[in-house]
Amino acid sequence: MAIGALFDIDGTLIARNSAALYMRHLRRTGQARRRDVARTLYFLARYKLGLLNVDRALAVSMAWVLGKREDVVREDCADWYVREVRAFIVPTMAAAVRAHVRAGHVTALLTSATRYLADPLAADLGIQHVIVTQLVVRDGVFTGEAVRPVCYGKGKTYWAERFAAENGVDLARSYFYTDSVTDLPVLERVGEPRVVNPDPRLRREALRRGWPVMRPRLRDAPAGGEELSGEELIRSIATGGEATWRHDGARRRAGD
Repeated sequence: MAIGALFDIDGTLIARNSAALYMRHLRRTGQARRRDVARTLYFLARYKLGLLNVDRALAVSMAWVLGKREDVVREDCADWYVREVRAFIVPTMAAAVRAHVRAGHVTALLTSATRYLADPLAADLGIQHVIVTQLVVRDGVFTGEAVRPVCYGKGKTYWAERFAAENGVDLARSYFYTDSVTDLPVLERVGEPRVVNPDPRLRREALRRGWPVMRPRLRDAPAGGEELSGEELIRSIATGGEATWRHDGARRRAGD
């Protein structure tokens, strides 16, 4: 069976939260009100604490998208991605994706976001598959419903396992990169968990379990990473090697 490399988006592949970026876009283009922004910030705060009620947050999002044409939303999101998201791709994470591709691994985005962000990001990074929260569309129009389970928390594990079964991927030998404690079920499911710029709760859990904790920065560039083979670069990522990462343990030893 194949080895998979699964990647979260927010705080992992990109150095910002896409929901906040998107709400800023909607506000700038007159598609959202101040109270929509305030509500989004509230949900983001709950998310960072691992306390988000995903059904409530989804209900608010679905009310906004209800009745809109999918092609219009897709085009708007593509423009937003180019203008406001692409600049936040973390270079060392892009190098990690390329390393897994060179190693012959099956790459996928695994995210609670929708494909309207995931598709352009996957195309940019050369990621083969997207596993996302799926919105129901009938006759080209959003119905205000989402396919259940939502790709969040334990729902991510469901979709990861379904993806693995359909694509011949062995999760016990696969990688998952994320920053959020809400992704703990998937981290426990894969054989190679990778914790990236974690929230406080995930960082404590990772240190307790001995999982690699990495802190790539937006301004970092992978030093010589392209000269390494895929497997060599992945090993460097796992150990905090100087080609790509600064590992928490290395930072403490150096007194950084």
